[in-house]
Amino acid sequence: MQFRKFGNTDLLVSEIGFGAWAIGGGATIGTTSIGWGDANDVVSKEAIHAALNAGINFFDTADIYGLGHSEKILGETIGHNSNVIVATKVGNVGRNDQFTVDYSRQYILEACEQSLKRLKREIIDYYQLHTARLSQLHEGDCIEAMQRLESQGKIRYWGLSLNTFDPFPEADYLMNENLGNGFQLVLNILNQKALAILRTANEKGYGVIARMPLQFGLLTGKFNPDSKFPANDHRRNRLTAEVISKSSEALKPVWQLCDKYKITKVQLGLSYVLSYRQVSTVIPGIRTPEHVQQNTSGLVKLEFEDLKMIEQLGKTDFVPVLELIQQQG
Repeated sequence: MQFRKFGNTDLLVSEIGFGAWAIGGGATIGTTSIGWGDANDVVSKEAIHAALNAGINFFDTADIYGLGHSEKILGETIGHNSNVIVATKVGNVGRNDQFTVDYSRQYILEACEQSLKRLKREIIDYYQLHTARLSQLHEGDCIEAMQRLESQGKIRYWGLSLNTFDPFPEADYLMNENLGNGFQLVLNILNQKALAILRTANEKGYGVIARMPLQFGLLTGKFNPDSKFPANDHRRNRLTAEVISKSSEALKPVWQLCDKYKITKVQLGLSYVLSYRQVSTVIPGIRTPEHVQQNTSGLVKLEFEDLKMIEQLGKTDFVPVLELIQQQG
């Protein structure tokens, strides 16, 4: 396992991190699924131990994942381990069977205490506002709360998990005001929108967590238009037959690189993201020991010409596919 520095902090994070959304299980808010289907807690814990054995030291979760269950599983497995770096998020809330957000000062302070208890830790290494919008940052309550938690020694560093498709004015605001320490953003072969802020974030000393490197599994090659997802899997409404079919067609030129580098589609997807030195860590979703093995082996540095070919497709062939994905939510 290789490691990279997280911005200007003293955190040294594994290039491959552990995305812990899926181990939260098939939670729902009202009738809306917010998970990835059922999860087996025993297998989830085996996956966490396999990740540690593979050299992964960065674990990313959120209090909304499994409505706290993801944090609980991590706490029961690695809460005592001071050698691992744990990041979690705050702001997305389920109330009265409705999904909503709360970035008030009081809620963030209280939610942090609950996360610490579930994680069985005295301090959160990296605390993130979970897709807060520019208006909420301008109001200042959430920023004041993060700064207070930092001064109280409840969190080491803080940052913002950015929205999926926006032009990222929130990132510009934090960087212009010199606030926070990092960003979590979506970056993968299909969705390259975040490339626009990578260099600036790096120059200003912000760490970068790349999420959704496999676009909910679209970039693994394991789905076809007939693939079905259970009712408690959020992909049921996102990975439609049309999305799968059109993305598969658009990605054909990219998959030729698998033969060139003698790697799988998963390895190509992760290698693409890590080919950008500005990325501190990439966090594929992991729920089994097999996922750990698949996500930590066979990684390569793509040649410049191949990276540019993928970027060019991102400006042309991938645009209608990404628009279709965005329509699905």
